[in-house]
Amino acid sequence: MKPGYAGGILPVGNGLEIDPVKGPTYEQVSNGNTGFAEAIKIEYDPAVISYEDLLAVFFNTHDPTTLNRQGNDIGTQYRSAIFYSDIEQKELAEKTIQELNESKAYDKTVVTEVVKADKFYEAEDYHHEYYKNHSGQPYCQLVIAPKLEKMQKRFANLLK
Repeated sequence: MKPGYAGGILPVGNGLEIDPVKGPTYEQVSNGNTGFAEAIKIEYDPAVISYEDLLAVFFNTHDPTTLNRQGNDIGTQYRSAIFYSDIEQKELAEKTIQELNESKAYDKTVVTEVVKADKFYEAEDYHHEYYKNHSGQPYCQLVIAPKLEKMQKRFANLLK
C-alpha cells in the first residue's frame, strides 16, 4: 500500500507549477486546486484477498456519502473515489455502489466516483506509515485511530 495522489490533471501554463516527472506535492494537492485526490495505491493478490473484500473495507471505513469531504477535511482532494485498473474492477465498484444505494445502507446516497486509474504519484516520504510514525498526534488519535479500530473489529477475518 502506497500513499499518493490520483485523479488530477497536470496544468499547463495556468500558474500552478507541477513537475510532470515528480508530480504534485502535498502542499499543492492540499490547496484543492489541482484536481488530485489523496489516495492509496493497493497492490494485492486476488488469491489472498478479493477485490470485493477490498471494496467492503473501503466502504466501511470512510463516509462515501459526503461530496468532497471526509470529516473535518474539506475539498476535492478528500472526495470519495475508486480508481479502477480494469473493466471488471469498474463493474464491481459500480455494482457495489448500486447495491449500497438500493439497500439504503447509508442515510444518504453514495457519491463515490469510479474513475479509470491513470497516473498515480507517490506521496512524499513523510506520508508513508504516517499513523505508525505519528500515532500520538491529535489527528491520528481523533480521526485515524477510531477508523482503524472499527476496521480491525469488522474485518478481523481479513487481517493477518
